[in-house]
Amino acid sequence: IHLVLDEIQKKPANYKAWNLGLAAAIACCAFTFLLGGGPMEMICAFFGAGMGNFVRKLMLQKKISLLGNVAVSVAASCVTYVLTILLAQAIFGVSEVHQAGYICAMLFVIPGFPLITGGIDLAKLDIRSGLERITYALLIILTATMTGWVTALVCRFQPADFPALEIDTGMTIILRIITSFFGVYGFSLMFNSPRKMAITAGLIGMFSNTLRLELIDLANFPVGVAAFIGAFFTGCVASVVKKKIGYPRISLTVPAIVIMVPGLYLYRAIYNLGIMSLDASASWFASAI
Repeated sequence: IHLVLDEIQKKPANYKAWNLGLAAAIACCAFTFLLGGGPMEMICAFFGAGMGNFVRKLMLQKKISLLGNVAVSVAASCVTYVLTILLAQAIFGVSEVHQAGYICAMLFVIPGFPLITGGIDLAKLDIRSGLERITYALLIILTATMTGWVTALVCRFQPADFPALEIDTGMTIILRIITSFFGVYGFSLMFNSPRKMAITAGLIGMFSNTLRLELIDLANFPVGVAAFIGAFFTGCVASVVKKKIGYPRISLTVPAIVIMVPGLYLYRAIYNLGIMSLDASASWFASAI
């Protein structure tokens, strides 16, 4: 808390930390809708993720160890979500059903570049580099999900399905296109991409991610097949854009694909494992894999 208060008074010196916090807030707010959340969950996730990534950036500047800054930033995001939702309950009488969105506030820690580039390395049979990157990504995911689980136990929150949104199919598609753009745009900024490159990645991701979601909802595709098609579409479009504009293909594909990574599934798997609900945990792990 002292660290945050000290840095808030140095706004010009920590302009980048504020920007990265805002980028995470935008990305996770959009991610919340794509996972089924409504306006209340989106607002709380915005504040939670923004604070979490801001704290993470400050701890990186202070050279705090990787697992330490991941754990503290995830805890900060979850606690901020909790405080925001409790404030909304006290002032506006918001229902407790919106508490489930706390998971979305911590999704900014998903290690997109090492996770996806590690998979690419393995596909090219660069085994050593691939295993190192995958291990690095799994350490972050494990630390983040365990921290989220412990925080949820302390705050007496638990993951649950979002209340159904009463929106017709056409409007749902439009909102998914918009939120997919901002989700990918936010993640791209978090990966230190220039704004024009982030916008380009967002334009690719808003179509590929919406395609994935509509294949699941309208065509009843299995989620894994839909994700493969969405990622394949992303790679093809990024290859064309690379030839036309010259942006590195990996800088366009990773942000657009990170939004498809099943962070919610991984968290629920760890949560159910922690409470010894082994059947549910195995089911969520299998779905995530």
